[in-house]
Amino acid sequence: MPQPRPTTRDRRAMLLEAVRDGSCGIAELAEEFGVSPSTIRRDLASLAGAGHVVRTYGGALEAGHGLERSLREKDASNADAKDAIAREAAALVQDGEMVLLDAGTTTGRVARHLAHREGLTVVTNGVTVIRALADFDGIDLIVLGGRLRHPNEALLGESVLAQLRHLSPDRVFLGADGIVAGRGLCCPSLEQSQVKHAMLHSAASAYVLADHSKLGEAPFPYWTPLDREVSLVTDSFPGADTAAFAGSGTVLTAGGAEIVGGAAQDGGRGS
Repeated sequence: MPQPRPTTRDRRAMLLEAVRDGSCGIAELAEEFGVSPSTIRRDLASLAGAGHVVRTYGGALEAGHGLERSLREKDASNADAKDAIAREAAALVQDGEMVLLDAGTTTGRVARHLAHREGLTVVTNGVTVIRALADFDGIDLIVLGGRLRHPNEALLGESVLAQLRHLSPDRVFLGADGIVAGRGLCCPSLEQSQVKHAMLHSAASAYVLADHSKLGEAPFPYWTPLDREVSLVTDSFPGADTAAFAGSGTVLTAGGAEIVGGAAQDGGRGS
């Protein structure tokens, strides 16, 4: 016998628990609760009006957390998708390459997949990457020194930008709090947006790692324009609009599907 659908009050209580557990994207929540995105928007508006959550441009966070979650909360959110994306990204790396890994939870997972490789040089501004690779002698680890920013444990500042001018990695993998087609990567601070932009233009090939909950989301007011050929590596999720991102390069979904836009996957180094 089919179970009765929860009342609006019960659904909103469950929705609040989901937000507290780290789910924040409208598409993700709509899929989880089996309702339309417009229903989720109405529910979030009601919860925000009662002071339980803080609305973002594409979802919500629990009230009191501010607009940026802790690194632990981010790492727990969509963990399976992040693992799949990290495996896909690591498989792109060839022996002997220099790889630039942005700060973040997904890039930290990429580092773990690279840890047992030999002959790689990994450059990073992320503490998650440093922790993942510090004990592996086969990796030549270069740490970009700067001011440590919490809560995402990124090293930022003019010193990082200066060091990037002396490097030309084969590949750069950028993390994202949100990505909007035609606009770029959404960032929690101006410093972070500037460092990501410098990273984007330092390497021969550029990739953005973002699970489906980040697509089309803009929780912060700072931006890194994706003004070069970029490949988006994301997870396969029903209803996720990946085609919107194909115009600037290639969309690789964890599992092997590929959407090719008007640009080639690999751009010129330092373009």
